[in-house]
Amino acid sequence: MTGNEGLLIEKLHFIKALDPIADALAGTVRTDVVNLKEYGKLVFLIHKGVGATGTSTITIEGSDDNSPSNVTAVPFHYRAITSTDVPGSVTAATTAGFALTAGSSQMYAIEVNAEDLIASGYNYVSMKAVEVVNSPVLAGILAMGADPRYGATSVERTALS
Repeated sequence: MTGNEGLLIEKLHFIKALDPIADALAGTVRTDVVNLKEYGKLVFLIHKGVGATGTSTITIEGSDDNSPSNVTAVPFHYRAITSTDVPGSVTAATTAGFALTAGSSQMYAIEVNAEDLIASGYNYVSMKAVEVVNSPVLAGILAMGADPRYGATSVERTALS
């Protein structure tokens, strides 16, 4: 025993889903594809810096491989933190997704339940952002695998080129 078993950082698997860049959500952007076979839940965390007017529609796509060549939108839950550090309500999103609020210095936590994907025949998941208002937004996206299944210790991640 190392004494670290109770730490949260030992229970989450962190994945760099989209590097932070200026105009990160320009056009249509997908994160890296994550295999949820080993985990019960995944949270995508969008962190917007500056970009007061740019907005995007966010959806979550399940796929049967890491290409992703065969995708379908899946429902999910999200929480916005758009002013100060006070989180908004948890909201259930349909397969149509939701729109980011215009503004700077915001975070959005998006939770995907692996059981919802696996029941539909999918193990892989990615987040898609489609720009609605064309204005650069500095942003990055982190994913966190949690709730290990079968004693798993890692999440497979495949970067899209």
